[in-house]
Amino acid sequence: MPPVEKISVALPKEMVSTVREAVESGEYASSSEVIREALRDWSYKRTLREHGLDELRRVWKEAMDDRSPTVSPEEVFDRLERKYQSLADSAGDKKECA
Repeated sequence: MPPVEKISVALPKEMVSTVREAVESGEYASSSEVIREALRDWSYKRTLREHGLDELRRVWKEAMDDRSPTVSPEEVFDRLERKYQSLADSAGDKKECA
């Protein structure tokens, strides 16, 4: 195990109760273990979020640099309206047959 440094953390009563319950139930050996796992999860989610933002920036730049012909927003909305109206109509037909 790497060297350990002690720090003090202030938590709301509800969080302290949750930590203590996890230890008392035997789910964790100590409060420190609970906090370490929470920090690992937070760090993992933070890394995923950063990678997601990097990917979004890459895709955005790629889209902005793309000079191929585009479809107008009106045409996209018209297509979507037709598609979802068709799905709604199909769902209505199925109910009538039942």
